[in-house]
Amino acid sequence: MTIEIKQADLKDLDVLMAWRMEVLHEVFDLPDDDKDPELYENNRQYYLHALPEEHHIACFALADGEIIGCGGICLQREMPSPDNRSGTCGYLMNIYTRQPYRHQGAGKQIVRWLINQARERHVEKIYLETSDDGRPMYEQLGFEDLQGYMKLSR
Repeated sequence: MTIEIKQADLKDLDVLMAWRMEVLHEVFDLPDDDKDPELYENNRQYYLHALPEEHHIACFALADGEIIGCGGICLQREMPSPDNRSGTCGYLMNIYTRQPYRHQGAGKQIVRWLINQARERHVEKIYLETSDDGRPMYEQLGFEDLQGYMKLSR
């Protein structure tokens, strides 16, 4: 299978939104009939602001012209430090391949493409959250577990 990675932009907003909602439904195990208009609109507004400003870079993976996966990286600033002198971070998210195409390299190509986009923008620190299924791929690409991080619960 030949996979092509294509950058998404605002012309692709409807397609981006369809894929984003598909990802959220799968990752959070939401019922198919859970439309959540507020969540939809918040994501739509995010794309409308973040894509033109290049605070978010989104892409699709295509096989024979059909979209089979997607991904994105959020670019943000933090205080510069010895492990991130530029202070620019990339948070990989929305990395997703539809079930019939998994474990055939699409996810890895999406992540590599996004890492290259981040590196072109001098991003030194790239991190992500992963599922158990995705962990081996990220480890193959050089990602390691972060020690000492915590998250505030709701």
